[in-house]
Amino acid sequence: MKQIRTYIRRSLQEIYSPGEISALTRIICRDLLRIDEMSLYLDKDINLSDTMQRILDDTVSRLRRNEPIQYICGSTEFLGRSFRVTPAVLIPRPETEELVERVLKENPSGGRLLDIGTGSGCIAVSLAVRWPQAEVYAWGVSAEALRVAADNAARLGAKVFFSVQDVFGPSVASPASLDIIVSNPPYIAESEKSAMEPNVLEWEPSQALFVPDTDPLRFYRRIAEVGQSMLVAGGKVYLEINRAYGTETASLFESFGYHSIRILPDLSGNDRIVTAIWK
Repeated sequence: MKQIRTYIRRSLQEIYSPGEISALTRIICRDLLRIDEMSLYLDKDINLSDTMQRILDDTVSRLRRNEPIQYICGSTEFLGRSFRVTPAVLIPRPETEELVERVLKENPSGGRLLDIGTGSGCIAVSLAVRWPQAEVYAWGVSAEALRVAADNAARLGAKVFFSVQDVFGPSVASPASLDIIVSNPPYIAESEKSAMEPNVLEWEPSQALFVPDTDPLRFYRRIAEVGQSMLVAGGKVYLEINRAYGTETASLFESFGYHSIRILPDLSGNDRIVTAIWK
């Protein structure tokens, strides 16, 4: 193991921090080289086969080009389940896990719900798995991303009705009488790009990340409009937000007639979730 660790560290030390290298080494050894946990724990010497060495070399080369390890592995964990991911979909974040946990905590059975901008399907599929009797709908603008989401639903045994749907489209095909709308829409302002890491900027789908500086709340405004026509009285909205726009997002939903609006922090103390109730 020492030889493998040293090789990875020397190859990546100019690009990644020591903590990142340690985490990447564990993922490479466990998920790509299939080295068992006991061997990792005991730091046993490992003789790599030619095939394993090629996998290691290829992985290190891709990491040096800033490709996210999740895309290299082809999967990532979300709420304890393995989700397939490709460059067509955003890599699920812990903050989105908090969003799903909030929805589950506050609703006993789900009813009829819609996930807007589903990406990998991590939100819709996670809710459908926990609520097998619920009617779960999911929209996405990318057909390629929806194929990934549908694959995740099939592998995890979740019943989700996926639709290629642009929320800004002229005719939104609506499932009526929704109890819940949940969304992690694009919310990073273009001006924030300079503070972001290359593995995000160069690899993850920009349409799932960015909004214009001139209209950073454009998706929330549209979701508020969609909710007006689709939610039942007392229907709820759960949204992941940009921490810089918590107050503005809450005010927007209030202006559309929603009430009981909350701005909730993530585990780091940043404004991250807005919830609201229709009528």
